[in-house]
Amino acid sequence: MSSDQVQHTPVLTREVIEWLDPRPGQTIVDGTFGGGGHTGELLKRVAPGGRLIAFDRDPEAVDRAEALFAHQNVTIVHGDFADVARIVRELGAGPVDGILLDLGWSAFQLADAERGFSFDIDGPLDLRYDPTLGEPAWRMLERLSAEHLADVIYHYGEERLSRRIARAIVERRVQRQPVRSARELAEVVRRAVPKTYGGSGGRIDPATRTFQALRIAVNGELESLETALKCAPDALREGGRIAVISFHSLEDRRVKQAFRDDCRYEVLTRRPVQASEAEQQTNPQSRSAKLRVARRSGELRCD
Repeated sequence: MSSDQVQHTPVLTREVIEWLDPRPGQTIVDGTFGGGGHTGELLKRVAPGGRLIAFDRDPEAVDRAEALFAHQNVTIVHGDFADVARIVRELGAGPVDGILLDLGWSAFQLADAERGFSFDIDGPLDLRYDPTLGEPAWRMLERLSAEHLADVIYHYGEERLSRRIARAIVERRVQRQPVRSARELAEVVRRAVPKTYGGSGGRIDPATRTFQALRIAVNGELESLETALKCAPDALREGGRIAVISFHSLEDRRVKQAFRDDCRYEVLTRRPVQASEAEQQTNPQSRSAKLRVARRSGELRCD
């Protein structure tokens, strides 16, 4: 599928605008440009005189951003949002008024046969947001022992059948050939688990948690999130806000803990904000999205 045929719909856009409360003249950071939906809406509200700084690890997303927002007051950064404080400082743009971190991936990545994000596309099992960095997931499957692979699938996918799945992947590697494509991995996982397995009511594919685990491991997602949450207060003005959209418990748990335990944050959302029933009907990806928001307190450091 070509990129001009892909439709990407950002989640919780109305809620993000409500909670970040962007205003004319402000500077806002969008830590994950993705399809540009949030960036565009935020830009409308900081005009005139405002500025958007948009990050993305995916070089294709950066190219898309530069094309969409050419000649507008948007600074595009090819990089990890974990570096937000340093980049904002180097740009001379801080302290900023708001930061948005949307931890989901885009429809463009899902539709790209060369990336491996879709279970049913017979392309290479890559799973990297930036294909120029690190190792692809298929290579990880070639080198890890069954025990190590099971640990990855369990800790990053919260998959209770991780050992059975890891053994099946390694047996395939030894007896036939290593898993190389997304479709091959999905088939191995599906055969390794009971037919009735697949989450609540069998509504999710049995391979979902394994793919999640490999994607998190390949991209160092949780480490990036933890660093960003630790460093973001250094980029925010007092009273500035940070909004984080997470899609699974591993992410949400870290956001909740950081907002609660770091005295530089003042929690604004006691419970995570979730998509309305109407949005969940029109955009199924929003069903698992949780938005948490905090405000930068006046504390300079936590002793």
